[in-house]
Amino acid sequence: MLNYDKDIEMYFELKGSPASSKESYVRRMKAFVHFMEAHQKDVENVSFSDIQQYILYLKNERKISAGTINNYISAIKFFYTYVLGKAWNPMKVPRMKRVHKLPLVISKKDVRFLLNNITNLKHKVILTLIYSSGLRVGEVAKLKIHDICSKTMTIRIEEAKHGTDRYTILSQTALELLREYFKAYLSSTDYKSTDWLFPGQNTEEHIHVKTIKNTMIKLRNRLQLDQRISAHTLRHCFATHALEDGVDPAYIQQMLGHKNFKTTATYLQMTSKSLMGTKSPLDTDGTL
Repeated sequence: MLNYDKDIEMYFELKGSPASSKESYVRRMKAFVHFMEAHQKDVENVSFSDIQQYILYLKNERKISAGTINNYISAIKFFYTYVLGKAWNPMKVPRMKRVHKLPLVISKKDVRFLLNNITNLKHKVILTLIYSSGLRVGEVAKLKIHDICSKTMTIRIEEAKHGTDRYTILSQTALELLREYFKAYLSSTDYKSTDWLFPGQNTEEHIHVKTIKNTMIKLRNRLQLDQRISAHTLRHCFATHALEDGVDPAYIQQMLGHKNFKTTATYLQMTSKSLMGTKSPLDTDGTL
């Protein structure tokens, strides 16, 4: 990959892609190249048969989901066409059919139970912000101090997914936790408003996304909760619970940063109120 790094960097710079998109493509291209080299394949002369075997490896051995495999295919296609300059044949490497499953959503009571059992203040603030504002894990990790506005009770998210900026709501409860966190972690430092709100071990960098994800996994396991619960589950809960509270779906779409309303509409199927008041045909015309 070293021989191609400059070309790849130039492409994403010219396109103006978000850093997260570039990171995703580069990570998957490197995994593909490493696999080919481990199997003594000449990367510059890789065949569609080689690519097919790699996709089968992801599917059958790594047990990766169809959606994630399609992301790998996009990265491999980019490498094959842009880096190697070859013609792509979609018939040889078809994208996998995705099974659309509804995301897991837990009750408000369970969310509060989960958040109340976090002992580390920094981690508690981070996971509380994901739930209370509908943030993605990568978005909360990259927040800067000046992104929090207590006057307007909003949070600004810069360079989110799809390369867009947006605002979402700031919870009063989350604000109080933030003030407690700020006093404990940042007030004694020589901070600037442009500094990371949640710095990592290297204070020049923000907290790593994997750190947040692993925090939730450890918490979930300690509390013996559903193994499907992840940090991203809290974002799903924000959307679903907001709908249950009567928030207009259009506002939820804006706060979540969805490009397509169909994505937001998925949560309509998941609210506990979506079927309330609906009677079964068995109950609408007398008794048996």
